[in-house]
Amino acid sequence: MQLLAFAGSIQLFPDGTLFIHIGLVLLMIYILNRTFYRPINKVITEREKYSGGHSSEADEIIAKAAEKESAYTAAMLEARSEGYSLIEKQQQEAEAARQAKLAALRSETAARVEKEKADISKQTAEARDAIAAEAEKLADKIAGEMLKA
Repeated sequence: MQLLAFAGSIQLFPDGTLFIHIGLVLLMIYILNRTFYRPINKVITEREKYSGGHSSEADEIIAKAAEKESAYTAAMLEARSEGYSLIEKQQQEAEAARQAKLAALRSETAARVEKEKADISKQTAEARDAIAAEAEKLADKIAGEMLKA
């Protein structure tokens, strides 16, 4: 019952006390800014000014990390360029060896072709001589047969 009696005293519509409450809140904000927040903010800004916004130890760590990163990057670039130059050198050596083998094979093939041409020419000359001698024999034999008859 008391709960219902208390519920009946709640006002749903604002009255003049609302302005008093707003004034009290604004007064409290003003007093807290003057006595509490301003001094704390002043100390914080002075501390940041003194330390430069970062601690010196953090700056040293950041500087060391940046230095190590740049050294790592430089080492990686150096290693890559060394690797690329080594690969290029090996490719050039392989190309030179290939060209040398091709030149040797070409000269060997040319020598073999010339030798075979000479052998064919010799065999052709021998075959012509043999055919000419055979033709002479056949001509003599045919002439002898014709004269007999």
